[in-house]
Amino acid sequence: MNVARFAGKLFRLPLLLAFASAALAATPEELIRPIQEQWAEIKYRQPEKQQADSYGALALQARKIVEGNPKMPEPLIWEGIVLSSEAGAKGGLGALSLAKEARQRLDEALKLNDKALNGSAYTSLATLYAKVPGWPVGFGDKERAEEYFRKALAINPDGIDPNFFYGEYLADRGRTADALVHLEKALKAPPRPGRELADSGRRQEVQVLLAKLRKENR
Repeated sequence: MNVARFAGKLFRLPLLLAFASAALAATPEELIRPIQEQWAEIKYRQPEKQQADSYGALALQARKIVEGNPKMPEPLIWEGIVLSSEAGAKGGLGALSLAKEARQRLDEALKLNDKALNGSAYTSLATLYAKVPGWPVGFGDKERAEEYFRKALAINPDGIDPNFFYGEYLADRGRTADALVHLEKALKAPPRPGRELADSGRRQEVQVLLAKLRKENR
């Protein structure tokens, strides 16, 4: 079975329904909700070996929403998130072109409105800069990652994502005490309506990392 083709069929119906009702959507959040929901399904319910192809299919659908709403930063942010996720699922140097595409979309979103979706573009860019290899292989930059994490937290200090990803970054840098502060804050983050699966999955990730750090620092 062609996994990519199957993934495309799997996501096509709910997303086509979303496009059909796009003209009636009252907010940018309603436009991106199908992308958010399918992203969470892929990340937290699909086997890892299927995720790269599924993210690829979802990225194509996100691109259609962006093209239909060129002045909205929110679809750009989510296209960037999906491309980043696809890059992470593929891994290796072959994922670098996807990471570069994701960075481009997120930079475009920042130019439109850096506070859109509670500063999510900063969080996603920071994570890219933290995880992509540095020069001469890639564009990774730990100092820029730190700068963007701080900007994300200035906009959304209590959010689960900026606190988790900054905590993960700090842990990777050996700054365990600071990492624990942000990870514990991530666990206390307020729920996001309509994003129950994403919140549940992220909290599990937070708890796993917290347990690992506490065990290492007994």
